[in-house]
Amino acid sequence: AVGTLKATRAVGAEALQATPRLLRLGQIQPATRISFAKIIAERARAQPDDACFLFADRVHTYAAVDTRITNVVKGLVSVGVHQGDHVGVLMDPRPSALVAIAALSRLGAVAVLLPPSPDLAELLHLGSVAEVVVDPEHATRVTDAGARALVLGGGGAERDLPGELGAGIVDLERIDPDAVELPRWYRPDPGIAADLAFVVFTRTLGEWQAKLVTNHRWALSAFGTASAARLSADSTVYCLSPLHHPSGLLTAVGGAVAGGARIALSHGFDPATFDDEVRRYGVTVVSYTWAMMRELVRRPATPGETLPTLTLFMGSGMPRGVWRRVLDRYPGTRVLEFYAATEFDVVLANLSTTKPGSRGRPLPGTAAVRLVALDPDSGDAVIGDDGFTIPAGVDEPGVLLTKPRLGIDASVRRLRGVFRPGDTWVSTDDVFQCDRDGDYWMLGPASHVVHTGHGPVYPIQVADALGDLPEVDLAVVYEVPGADGPIAVAAVSKWGTKAIGAADVSGALASVPPSGRPDIVHVVDDIPVTNWYRPDGAALAARGLPRAGPRTWIRDPGSGEYTRLTKAVRDAL
Repeated sequence: AVGTLKATRAVGAEALQATPRLLRLGQIQPATRISFAKIIAERARAQPDDACFLFADRVHTYAAVDTRITNVVKGLVSVGVHQGDHVGVLMDPRPSALVAIAALSRLGAVAVLLPPSPDLAELLHLGSVAEVVVDPEHATRVTDAGARALVLGGGGAERDLPGELGAGIVDLERIDPDAVELPRWYRPDPGIAADLAFVVFTRTLGEWQAKLVTNHRWALSAFGTASAARLSADSTVYCLSPLHHPSGLLTAVGGAVAGGARIALSHGFDPATFDDEVRRYGVTVVSYTWAMMRELVRRPATPGETLPTLTLFMGSGMPRGVWRRVLDRYPGTRVLEFYAATEFDVVLANLSTTKPGSRGRPLPGTAAVRLVALDPDSGDAVIGDDGFTIPAGVDEPGVLLTKPRLGIDASVRRLRGVFRPGDTWVSTDDVFQCDRDGDYWMLGPASHVVHTGHGPVYPIQVADALGDLPEVDLAVVYEVPGADGPIAVAAVSKWGTKAIGAADVSGALASVPPSGRPDIVHVVDDIPVTNWYRPDGAALAARGLPRAGPRTWIRDPGSGEYTRLTKAVRDAL
């Protein structure tokens, strides 16, 4: 009884702590002033001496960070940056990178978060960017791509800039903020909920796409994360997510700032130093993207290895097999998996400890969601006799629609009259299924579904099923052309030394409907991942059909079981 009473009190305290954040979310209107920099300013007033950033064994307080942000604003204004301008940010994860992003927010400019890609010139064009805030390491790359480089941070011996800078490089650190007179148009933190705050980039089927994030969308993730992860001034969030990835700024950094937590930064994700840095900073929460945590659990375990402060891993895209290994390696922790459509007002979070792989349920204060049934052949929404779209049933695949609360950007395609006359929805273009408890399971982006002759093959559903095998490290699904149409191929990399057999593959995929199983499964030495650790099958798909052999199996269309792929059968595909 005493234990039950303590648990009830703990849950009540957590709910009380989350309530103001959820209430604030519910009160946001299009004209509400809210932004990344504004929340930092609020923290600087409320808890000025609390740590904001921990980096390289130094503590940066909220008050110091807020002052630094204002000083960088003066530097940006002095070189011609104006409210509403699109300014790129290309920096390694360090306090000056977050200060640069916050300074653009305080100015009312749009921060275009650039990944370290060889396609930088293309990204600058997509983001309408003419100047980029950079650390010294990236200055030359930016000028070579045709933009002006505004250099910030990188103090000490690491700073490598010539004494005489060319026309394409401006050193913001040489500008005296006390000598800058701010123009009359300047108002700190002018951003309102409906304003564009950030531009991030995603790559789908080899093509870069710019995604637009409003202040409201950022606040939705930030306060939702802080509530779901129970972040407070006692929390230290180790931000391993790249800042150019949506989950870095929206979830990890956003959640920490909204919760008043400390943000621990490193020079980059290094599994060899992970444990030491968790102990040094007293990390309680670790952020991740996709299969990043796989790098941790692949290391040999050290006898007596304990991280007593660590309680939570939070992020998006963790494969189910990696999820289980993380919990085995770090007992007493849990995984908080999010789904946050970058441009829309929906955030799902898995608060359960019993459903690895699920994206969970919509957080309070986020938009309503529905799944629409899909035609298995065309992939189009199913329309009923009355002309309205038919909702997907329990455990049926469907595209996730969201009903926006604050209006829709003009560039987003609206769906009208979907379930009743006059209603308005927006498609996320991601396929989910919802179980009887109301938890959502992602099956894959609609663009990645392989439409075979026997039915649609959903990549995440298949990869997670194969990842349940103890012998599988990672899995990825991709499409290759065949004589009779697309062929769905699943590749797996091995974990450990035990061999994988046809019976193992058949058993793992028994949880997938027969029509949704891949045509071929094969073992590869390694599965490539993107720079944010998403398993990437593009290079494997470019090789075409896997070779026949003892590590390649084909699905029997009659039984749904898998047998060894022979050369004769392969040649006929």
